[in-house]
Amino acid sequence: MKQSIICKSIKELDEIAKQLIHSHPNKRIFAFYGKMGSGKTTFIKSICKVLGSDDIVNSPTFSIINQYITKDGENLFHFDFYRIKKIEEVMDIGYEDYFYSGSYCFIEWPEMIEELLPENFVYVKIETDQDRNSRQISF
Repeated sequence: MKQSIICKSIKELDEIAKQLIHSHPNKRIFAFYGKMGSGKTTFIKSICKVLGSDDIVNSPTFSIINQYITKDGENLFHFDFYRIKKIEEVMDIGYEDYFYSGSYCFIEWPEMIEELLPENFVYVKIETDQDRNSRQISF
């Protein structure tokens, strides 16, 4: 079942993050599609907060992966594959250890590594309106 929500304010993101997580209780791999500046990292910040992490969440553009910890000690992994030039780079970081760990994985720029994504990941698309005042978040 596809959901599509119009987000008019950053203040609404925590509630949308709750909806996303609660609508996919058994899923751990979330792939975020959207143009540069669409709000992927900002939305992932809300998701991590909802899952119980107080860590500072920022884009792992240069490090490729960031790890956050929840209050319950669970790992949350945040990937940014924007700068990947070859799929071998992803293999070299041991992506399988993360994707198949049972931990939440939030992936920005998944189109760069689609052939490596597990079968039943959650597709999340963020689109901006023309004046960039609101976002349509579909999952």
